[in-house]
Amino acid sequence: MRTDTIVKQEGINALISKLGYVDAERFIVLINREPFDYSKWREQSLEDGLSVRQLSQRAMTYSKNL
Repeated sequence: MRTDTIVKQEGINALISKLGYVDAERFIVLINREPFDYSKWREQSLEDGLSVRQLSQRAMTYSKNL
């Protein structure tokens, strides 16, 4: 089992590899800024095969509609 630190680092690396440093940081700020129930959103909105950009867009849309 991986530690929380390793999971966080791998997540950051995945965001950076797909979005670049600036947009990865923007994504994190956007997610942290809004009241957001990730579990509820995931059940309603997450589909297999989404790109990171698609996932980010859906998360932002969801948080705006809260």
